[in-house]
Amino acid sequence: MTGIMYGIGVGPGDPELMTLKAVKRIKSVDIIAIPHTDKELCVAYQIARQAVPEIEEKECIYLSMPMTKDKKVLEESHELAAQTVMEYLSKGKDVGFINLGDVSIYSTCSYLLDRLQEEGYTTRLEAGIPSFCAAAARLGIPLVSGAEELHIIPASYQIKEALQMPGVKVLMKAGRQMEAVKEEIRKCKASAVMVENCGMAEEKIYRSLEEIPEDAGYYSLLIVR
Repeated sequence: MTGIMYGIGVGPGDPELMTLKAVKRIKSVDIIAIPHTDKELCVAYQIARQAVPEIEEKECIYLSMPMTKDKKVLEESHELAAQTVMEYLSKGKDVGFINLGDVSIYSTCSYLLDRLQEEGYTTRLEAGIPSFCAAAARLGIPLVSGAEELHIIPASYQIKEALQMPGVKVLMKAGRQMEAVKEEIRKCKASAVMVENCGMAEEKIYRSLEEIPEDAGYYSLLIVR
């Protein structure tokens, strides 16, 4: 019998937003897969340990998942990570890959799923609360209502055309491109609010485009209308 690979969403930052199922799954798996080379620097691990102290007793494997757009580097790191996970699955060990936010939205663990499934391993996903839902709640505003459309956009890529779409636009992980992002929003004559590090100790809320600093952190999420 081979083990099962679980992708576990730990939510956006506040450990109280972890689901009961995520907590239960972390407790049940044999191995915790950490998308970092150091668990003390892994945001997902720091969230999970606050809700599930038992995670400290688990055996961990460390999967280097570099933040780069270099396709060759990404391909090599993802293949190595998949091979590492498969070594444990083949021994009958269940592996829980902890993932910030939700496991179906621009998730780190998604890069491993296809590889594992192609090799015949069983994979399952445990949903987590997405950052944009948590951010809207922290701002005290509805994300969308009525017939409004909702568009989720990775802000580290070209956003000019995306901002022309009707409805509400969520710009995820906008920090590194903030100066350019703010300029594009101004050109559209749109309004924006932002939560930086939602649910974390360093959380900051900005209620207008003018308030948003151009040196905002990586985990910065804008809601544009």
